[in-house]
Amino acid sequence: MPTWRYSVELDPEKTVKASLRDVSMSYKFTVETLRLIKGKNIGEAKKILEEIINMKRAVPLRRYKKKVGHKSTVSGPGRYPVKVAKNLLKLLDNLENNAEFKGLNVENVRIVHAAAHKGMKIRNYLPRAFGRATPYYDQLVHVEVIGEEVS
Repeated sequence: MPTWRYSVELDPEKTVKASLRDVSMSYKFTVETLRLIKGKNIGEAKKILEEIINMKRAVPLRRYKKKVGHKSTVSGPGRYPVKVAKNLLKLLDNLENNAEFKGLNVENVRIVHAAAHKGMKIRNYLPRAFGRATPYYDQLVHVEVIGEEVS
């Protein structure tokens, strides 16, 4: 059984943690979406993710942006990673429930750490004509979010 650790350790009295492990979603879009919600309150971050799911707001791409068209909701290249936003919305619900259980004020909890790490790569092959095969891989992602109560 593997052991999981967070990449940052903060004051356990004022912080709350939540994580997703081995989730099949895009690592690149996860990094860009976490960059968008970091520093926001839980309510603001959930609102942003719901706008992404409804395709009302695009995620601005800063690092992974080659040959990506510009969107009107951001000044520059952007995309609508709906699958990532749905998974991160579940993660923020978990973070909110952990904050309530710990006795923190949910309105004052701000996301201070949000990181994505590459997990295991699932390798598979598609058989093709004339005895060939095409590989296709599924990159799993680990996501960790830490919120801190700010007064």
